[in-house]
Amino acid sequence: MRIFDGFGQRISLAMAGKKSPWGGGSDDGGTGDTPGGSEGGGDKPKGPRNPWLPPGGTSDDGRRAPNIEDIFKSRGPEGPRRSGGGGGPGGPNFRFPQRPGGKSWFPLAVVAIVGVGLLATSVHLVAPQEEGVVKTLGNYTRKMEPGLNFSAPFPIETVDVEDVEGVRSVRIPGNNNQAKLILTGDQNLVDLSYIVRWNIKDLANYKFRVVDPIETVNEAAEAAMRAAVAETQLDETFSGQGRAAIEMDVRERMQRTLDGYQAGVRVLGVEIEKADPPAQVVDAFRDVQVAEQNADAARNQAQGYAQQVLAQAEGEAEAFDKVYAQYRLAPEVTRQRLYYETMERVLSQTDKTIVETDNVTPYLPLPEIRRRSQQPVTTVTAPEGQ
Repeated sequence: MRIFDGFGQRISLAMAGKKSPWGGGSDDGGTGDTPGGSEGGGDKPKGPRNPWLPPGGTSDDGRRAPNIEDIFKSRGPEGPRRSGGGGGPGGPNFRFPQRPGGKSWFPLAVVAIVGVGLLATSVHLVAPQEEGVVKTLGNYTRKMEPGLNFSAPFPIETVDVEDVEGVRSVRIPGNNNQAKLILTGDQNLVDLSYIVRWNIKDLANYKFRVVDPIETVNEAAEAAMRAAVAETQLDETFSGQGRAAIEMDVRERMQRTLDGYQAGVRVLGVEIEKADPPAQVVDAFRDVQVAEQNADAARNQAQGYAQQVLAQAEGEAEAFDKVYAQYRLAPEVTRQRLYYETMERVLSQTDKTIVETDNVTPYLPLPEIRRRSQQPVTTVTAPEGQ
């Protein structure tokens, strides 16, 4: 832009008849100092010298009105002529390198650069885990499979290549310290943190069906998680089995939602990292949990005792049924057997003395004597003087 501004200034100076940096001009009446000329020459042409004319020539040619053709005539066979001092790295007579025939290398260099650019934008190498989409003048036209592919040069066709097999993940909420409170089915709040893993199922839909695919995945995940937790009790969100059921439900809900949007996304899995009560009530919640655990322990203990007593009663009833069945078959024998068994059970726990008829030595109570001999002997000392 500065070059064009300089051209405009030079042309305006020439048309206005003012003094130009390429030559001396005269004021009205033809008087004034001119470089290389005498003062007040009446036969000299008026006005500044045209900077676009080649050097040399008659004075009239140097002072005539500017013409647009002079700009193009200023380029000679050796390149553009420069007036004044050296303005480039080659000085005032800088020339572009020439071929052996005398022609310039510049056109060939331009053609080579353009050719390399066209080749670079026309050949595409797609990796095995990638796919590409081709847009012709901004509109989607086809896909590119893994391998070597060709397209029209830029800007006729443009190619976008994406990794379609790589696993991508999104953490909700993004900040681990941020709370994400979700309402459960029993009207409680739970602070959930989870990760969603996904990849690209259809690259064309992923690129052109939704404006922001990543944001769409985030919103679908949050909506599915809130819907799944709203159908779950608070205690189930803390248990391992309950979490697994919630993760599976959220994955299915997300996939249905994204397929409805035609987002081209495949949900690989959902993992709940944290499920805690809100920080404001965590202490009270822990007290409630301890009380519930104690209640469960007492309930389990009572149930165990009840089962033990019931099993014992059932065993005794079953034994009685068996005895009764035998009693019905032989009442006298069964009655005598019950008497003997009962007496044996009672007498086995007491001291006994058995006395036989005459001419028989009586039974000595040896257990009683043995028990008395094992008892300590108490010694009573009388007071002195008595």
